Order: sequence, then structure tokens, then C-alpha cells
Amino acid sequence: MKITRAVVPSLFTVLNVFCGFLAIVHAGNGKIEFSAWLIILAAVFDSLDGVMARITRSSSQFGVELDSLADVVSFGAAPSILVFQAYLHSYENIGILLSAMPLVFGAIRLARFNVQLIGFEKEYFKGLPIPVAAITICAYMLTYHAEETGLTGWNGDGLVVLVVCLSLLMVSKVRYDTLPKLTRKGIRAHPGRVTIFTIAALVVILSKGSYLFAVLLVMIAYGIVRSLVEWVRGVLSHVEKDPDEESEISSIDI
Repeated sequence: MKITRAVVPSLFTVLNVFCGFLAIVHAGNGKIEFSAWLIILAAVFDSLDGVMARITRSSSQFGVELDSLADVVSFGAAPSILVFQAYLHSYENIGILLSAMPLVFGAIRLARFNVQLIGFEKEYFKGLPIPVAAITICAYMLTYHAEETGLTGWNGDGLVVLVVCLSLLMVSKVRYDTLPKLTRKGIRAHPGRVTIFTIAALVVILSKGSYLFAVLLVMIAYGIVRSLVEWVRGVLSHVEKDPDEESEISSIDI
């Protein structure tokens, strides 16, 4: 078999899916927090495979498909099993349906992304990226779950709301920016995006991960608010055009 430089990014993709498998195993054994960290580690490898593909200039359709299959495991199946084991099993059959939402909606989101993908570079995502949804669930677990008591009271109900909202956002049309490329060209193209990303990363690092969930919530909320503002502007611009169109039509009739 011929070994090419395309093996380098694929290796990181394999590490991604292996971490997802380990997360499933440990979630099934009740090690909720360790499983959450493994999913976050899988997300790190997921971002590195894209970086390595750009460095080695080895982006390919094979890499895209392999990455999507790995994401279904690490950011779809693993979080679904994680939330079921952590709390949603208490809802019995309804809990099974709720737990399956990250997996099912994540798979739909990835399939939509693959059929709409043109080229290998993109400026934004349509719908919440599945790794972000998975990391947000894991950040919630690391913030509110305790190995001794698990999730209780509003913490458990909050997980239900979070799972439903994140799953729906994945298949929505809400636009989310891609991670900025920390290169000279990338910084010149999107200085604001790079600045915000740097500040967010510093907040998470300096807080030792304590503010990870809050930072992710702000990012998710920003995408929703921006989409609402754009929708309102579109409606208002359409309303403003209507009177002019009507006047033109009436003048033609006369």
C-alpha cells in the first residue's frame, strides 16, 4: 500500500474516533467526568486533523468522509450515551429518545454539511457544529456533575433543556463562524474574529476551564442573536420595498 502525506491528518482523525470509543466505554462504566474529558480530547484531535491537512496540503474527499464518520461516534454517539448514563436514564423510555437526539440530529447535520460542501475551505457553518454541541454538553457535566451525587434538581432538568436546544440548533439555519486561522493571512482577513477567539481562549485557560461552559453559551447565543437581527433586517427591507413597488404598479395602470 502506498503511504502518502494524507496519512498524517487521517491519523489525527483515527485518534479522534478512538477517544470517542473510550468515552463510550467509560460512560457505560459510570465514569462520567472522565468520559466528558475524553470527548473534549477527541475535539482537540478533530481540530488538529484539519490543521494538518492544510499544512500538508492533503485535503481530500476521503478525509472529509472519514472525519464525518469519526464525528458521529465521538460527538454523536458518545455524548448521547454520556447524558443517558449521567441523568436521562431516570426518564426511562422518554430518556432514551432524549438521549438519542445528539446522535440523530448530529448525523443529519453532518450529512447536510457533506452534500452542501463545495471545496475544503469554508467561512461559516450552517447550524451549530456537532463538536461544539458535544463540548457544550461535556462542559455542563464538568461544571455541575459530581461523582458522589450526580445531577440533581434543576441541574438534571437543565441538562434536558440543553440537549434538546443543542440538537435543534445543529439542524437549524443559524450561522456560526469557523475557527480563525492563526496565520498572517487569516489574521488580516478576520482580525475581529481572531481577537474574540484569543480573549475567549485566555478566559478558559486562566480560569482553568471553569468558564468553558459560560464561554460556549455566549458563543452559541451570539449566533442566535445575529441570525435574528439579520432576519428582522430582511423583513424590514422587504416591507420598505413594497410601497415603492405598489406605486410603480399604480403609475403603470394609470
